[in-house]
Parts: sequence; C-alpha cells; structure tokens
Amino acid sequence: MTENTFNYYAIQVKTREEGKFLKLFNALNREANIRLYFPKRVLDIYKKGKFIPSSSPVFPGYVFAELDSENDIIKYKPLLRKTEGFYRFLPSNQNIAPLAGRNLQIVLHFIKKIGPVAGKSLVTFDENSKIVVLSGPLMGLEGKIVKVDKRKKRAKIKLDLYEDSFLIDLAFEFLGNKKGNCL
Repeated sequence: MTENTFNYYAIQVKTREEGKFLKLFNALNREANIRLYFPKRVLDIYKKGKFIPSSSPVFPGYVFAELDSENDIIKYKPLLRKTEGFYRFLPSNQNIAPLAGRNLQIVLHFIKKIGPVAGKSLVTFDENSKIVVLSGPLMGLEGKIVKVDKRKKRAKIKLDLYEDSFLIDLAFEFLGNKKGNCL
C-alpha cells in the first residue's frame, strides 16, 4: 500500500475502556509522537419505542498506534505498558510486529478511509435481494457481509485481526427504487 508511510500496531486493552486508555495515555505522555486510534461505529438502538443513536467500538478491546518508524515502538513500549488498561501488544508482547497485509488494510479502512466514527452506509438491493453498497463504511467490505437485517437496517460483517475473527454490525440506509419503495 503506497499511501502508508507509517507503521501501525494493535494493542489489546480492557474492553469498554478503550477511550479511557487513550485519554490516560495522552494525559500522561503529552510530548509523545504517537497517534492512537479507537475506531467507533454508530447504530440506532430501539428502546422504549424510539430509535436512539448508540456508539460502540469497531474493534472491541483494541486500540491502534501509528508510529513514524519501527524503532519508535521500542521507545513507546514502556509508556504504553504502564498505562492503566493495557493488556498486550499483538501478536504478543515478545513479538511486537506492525500490522501488515489484510490486517493493515482492514484497520486503515476504518481509521483513515472512514474516520473516527463509522456512520451509516447507503445501500440498495438487487433483483435477487442481494445487498449493493453505494457508499459509506460498508463500501469495500461486501465480501465480509455474513447477514443482512433489513428491518433493523444492519449488516453483520466478519472481521479478522491476526488469528481472531469476530462479527460486528454496521448500520445502513435504504435507497428507494424508482417507484419510491425500498427494494
């Protein structure tokens, strides 16, 4: 990937405290030349008769560090490890390696292409009821869609990171057909 001149590392942290980890690290290490990312997604949750927007992590329990060079991980490793909520580097604390290949592509999809919060994708359905993504976070991830819930307007996608696979929901909006109906 030619646009990438940085090295990206996956860091496992306490689940549901990813934002806290980022705040603590940044508060304690203001001079550090490291950028930490915690990609989120927005879903509408139906509660008490209303749809309420809810934010949740794309990669629960993980934050991503962007560093200028591979040597920087050695410099920042002790600072990251001392931050409350730190569990481990991936693939392991003994073998810290930058993200590469498909792992890097999927992480960059969310932290660079989509931005800090993955909103709703714009979709339609073809004559075989197959989802067709027109724009948004699902664009480019069509091959990872394992289930579509038209009623909830969500697509369940399978993401892989190192040896782990997990399912997440991403929201979508229908684009109506020419007759004004949703396909």
